Amino acid sequence: MGGGAYPQVPSGSYPGAGGYPAPGGYPAPGGYPGAPQPGGAPSYPGVPPGHGFGVPPGGAGFSGYPQPPSQSYGGGPAQVPLPGGFPGGQMPSQYPGGQPTYPSQPTTMIQGTQGTIRPAANFDAMRDAEILRKAMKGFGTDEQAIVDVVANRSNDQRQKIKAAFKTSYGKDLIKDLKSELSGNMEELILALFMPPTYYDAWSLRKAMQGAGTQERVLIEILCTRTNQEIQEIVRCYQSEFGRDLEKDIRSDTSGHFERLLVSMCQGNRDENQSVNHQMAQEDAQRLYQAGEGRLGTDESCFNMILATRSFPQLRATMEAYSRMANRDLLSSVSREFSGYVESGLKTILQCALNRPAFFAERLYYAMKGAGTDDSTLVRIVVTRSEIDLVQIKQMFTQMYQKTLGTMIAGDTSGDYRRLLLAIVGQ
Repeated sequence: MGGGAYPQVPSGSYPGAGGYPAPGGYPAPGGYPGAPQPGGAPSYPGVPPGHGFGVPPGGAGFSGYPQPPSQSYGGGPAQVPLPGGFPGGQMPSQYPGGQPTYPSQPTTMIQGTQGTIRPAANFDAMRDAEILRKAMKGFGTDEQAIVDVVANRSNDQRQKIKAAFKTSYGKDLIKDLKSELSGNMEELILALFMPPTYYDAWSLRKAMQGAGTQERVLIEILCTRTNQEIQEIVRCYQSEFGRDLEKDIRSDTSGHFERLLVSMCQGNRDENQSVNHQMAQEDAQRLYQAGEGRLGTDESCFNMILATRSFPQLRATMEAYSRMANRDLLSSVSREFSGYVESGLKTILQCALNRPAFFAERLYYAMKGAGTDDSTLVRIVVTRSEIDLVQIKQMFTQMYQKTLGTMIAGDTSGDYRRLLLAIVGQ
């Protein structure tokens, strides 16, 4: 299964799979008041809007982060009638600032996740190398031929094309492509030809090179990857750039944000998939006492719990916290922290709830408003294309009422747009 998928747990290990309504699951005003909660728990009409899972002041925070029904870790199918006809079970959740409700992750997650790019059948590296050579030979470049090959091969197959190209022509494919292409198209093609671990390591290196640091890139990679992915990135960073990732992080960041990223680059999160409800209860209590329940914030307590617990465990902790504190943990983090450490902690919680929704949101903000953050657009589309881009597209449509393809088409142009759309798939 792709990186984002959690191995399946026998249904028994999540007691009553889906017995707790996910936090934020009160029907929002104007939502679907009739929709039963997962597991058939009754809805709570008695809660006045704005109470319960408190909407943080100013509508900051993501207390309405789309929540997968608790069953995603169990095996059972969701027993939720579907409002709106999305695949799988979902329920409305209140979005801060009275925006329309947006639904939870479809339970198709149980089947793991899929990328939009599949390895090509009857693949022939030599033939592909020849097509690329012809596309770049002579006057001008046949970009369409390049798009057709690159978008329809897996990363592994692209590595083989690179090797075949050098074998056949004694030239470096990447250097040739660089000389033929420029701008966003060049960045996208080069990203597609990098092995996934190398691309992550390269992105981290680029984010810390030169003046200033792109903290969002550090967060997006280090807070969302699996242990194995992180350990491979650390090794690759050392072997390819001759540098120590942890040292670079220390010299480029500071304070609580530095500590969080150093914790992340250990790649040592608990990955046991079964949930300890007793511990979830205790952790929720400790987080409350470290934040909302005191003057000031005990940051190290947040760091310890969010950096060590498994994602299913963190999800149970978030549910326990909502029941206990009458506010969801994401909005408490918004109130207790600010700046990059706030973004990092929230990213971890959002991944615990629904990793594809986190990426959908990043893509949306990369394109929203004037200008496009093309590096982020390229990085997410490429890195998730063989892991969970199918689910990211589903979440995008549910959260923003338009498809990812439509938004990309409206924000990009030329061959760059054609290749992005070929990867995303319509």
